[in-house]
Amino acid sequence: CTPHICLEQQEKQGRERNCKLFKQSLLAEKRSCKQREAIMAAGVGPPMKLFDEFADAKTEGEAGAGASGVGGVVHIRIQQRNGRKTLTTVQGLSDDYDKKRIVRALKKEFACNGTVVDHSEYGEVIQLQGDQRNNVCHFLTAVGLAKEEQLKIHGF
Repeated sequence: CTPHICLEQQEKQGRERNCKLFKQSLLAEKRSCKQREAIMAAGVGPPMKLFDEFADAKTEGEAGAGASGVGGVVHIRIQQRNGRKTLTTVQGLSDDYDKKRIVRALKKEFACNGTVVDHSEYGEVIQLQGDQRNNVCHFLTAVGLAKEEQLKIHGF
């Protein structure tokens, strides 16, 4: 193969590996200190070992491979602010994930500002500046936080 094609394949493999590591680190950070100590004391290995947090949810027939809420749906909405300014909101991600780390990755990936807002009805909601609906959809599926059929895009 040509050097250009080999470099593209290496970059793609690197992105896939980074996505897997990012998802594993999100799940690992949500474990409590006692859970980590128990894992280390059992001699199983470091807390970053592969572990399916949603194995019991999959056996019950839920669609919850990363999403929570009604039917495991992640809602991606756009809100008009003033003039041409818009906000993108992401609601329905599982509480097992650290949303602040997800926002940090989204901000870095899309070069926009964002935050996590605690909504009284919907819980923690991710807000991003601009129309990032398609970008967020592709990011969540690429990283593996939600499946394509779990994402619902609202707006214009």
